[in-house]
Amino acid sequence: MNTLSHTNSESLLNKVPEVTLYFWIIKILATTVGETAADFLNVNLNFGLTGTSVTMAALLSAFLVAQVRGRQYIPWLYWVTVVLISVVGTLITDNLVDNLGVSLEAATGAFSIALIATFALWYRSERTLSIHSIFTRKRELYYWAAILFTFALGTAAGDLAAESLSLGYGVAALIFGGEIAVITVLHYGFKMNAVLAFWLAYILTRPLGASFGDLLSQPVADGGLGLGTVVTSGLFLTAIASLVAFLTITRKDVIEKEVA
Repeated sequence: MNTLSHTNSESLLNKVPEVTLYFWIIKILATTVGETAADFLNVNLNFGLTGTSVTMAALLSAFLVAQVRGRQYIPWLYWVTVVLISVVGTLITDNLVDNLGVSLEAATGAFSIALIATFALWYRSERTLSIHSIFTRKRELYYWAAILFTFALGTAAGDLAAESLSLGYGVAALIFGGEIAVITVLHYGFKMNAVLAFWLAYILTRPLGASFGDLLSQPVADGGLGLGTVVTSGLFLTAIASLVAFLTITRKDVIEKEVA
């Protein structure tokens, strides 16, 4: 990796957590909440799609500013930002499909292009896409842009598989889970590039979580288990809060040193 020099105003401690089993558990829980919370605000609280979008975008903006302005990784702030960006990513896709009439196929293709372009610009500027090197604000902004597009892409791809292709929520969850398992085997068994494996898995956990959330929350008549968005969101938010509190205390996911 190239050695980079940074001014004191730019140089930060690594701003993202280490990739552990806890990371992936919370990530999948957060993606599920992104799906169910958007539905809860839109339908149960009668915010409507536009009202929900404006409210959640404002919340995300506030927490994202706080996250980017910080100088080190703070578990609760980071994961609240992830949950909010999960909700907003879901809403971006819903607005395109439901309000503007964009097909799920077109949305999936557009977000794929946007994500690839983000990675290309990030790599061209920084020569790395590794999360172990997020210690400048420029890199962190690229990181969050990529995260947003992975959530929007995952929502579109998950809905495309479960609804447009009529696979059903359970089958879609199994397919995306199987793809993540294949990437895991390729990485640990066949030395697949760690950065590539991470981002592929990160993308796929979004449709996995979305399909799982729909499976739990949607009515039985629609192929779900009928738990509802309130119960599903509450259970998963409680699990996320418990794990984040554990990580805050133990610091098991802190990347201790800057990477030059």
